[in-house]
Amino acid sequence: MSYTVDRTAVVDEGCKIGEGTRIWHFSHLVSGCKVGKGCSIGQNVVVMGRAVIGDGVRIQNNVSVYDGVIVEDDVFIGPSAVFTNVVNPRAFISRKSEYRTTKIRRGASIGANATIVCGHEIGEYSLIGAGCVVTHDVKPYALIMGNPARQTGWVGKAGVKLEFDEEGIATCPMTGERYRIDREKEEVEPINE
Repeated sequence: MSYTVDRTAVVDEGCKIGEGTRIWHFSHLVSGCKVGKGCSIGQNVVVMGRAVIGDGVRIQNNVSVYDGVIVEDDVFIGPSAVFTNVVNPRAFISRKSEYRTTKIRRGASIGANATIVCGHEIGEYSLIGAGCVVTHDVKPYALIMGNPARQTGWVGKAGVKLEFDEEGIATCPMTGERYRIDREKEEVEPINE
């Protein structure tokens, strides 16, 4: 086995798990799920059978990754974050045919206790603050705060807030990487130099 599983965790037959992944206490990976290389699956995490987890993902304690959730590489999911997969669940009505896909793009971070309502895309390198309730798509590099969640700024790849000058250029104070904002489209992209 090229990955590590705590003795209290349950990994069903038929899971695909990448090399170097660690699965911690009391977690359950359901048959059919895909988990990439070098991931950390925290304590009491459930990954359902049609969920997909990329490489280098960190899922903290008490998170359920339901069918329909696709997590790309290098994503951070904070403790007790919540995903849904049906908009209007009822205990007495089966709505498995109505699951909506949720995509968490490369490098995004989701804060502790945030809720991501199904059917939305969380843009690459975006940062969702703790306790947010996200009910809409999130743009790449967006800084999202509050309940209901709203965009309050932009962040670079390192997760540090960006301040743009009159020409629409920002430099990450941590990495020195530069970014350009298109104020008409409300989009940010890194400047390749």
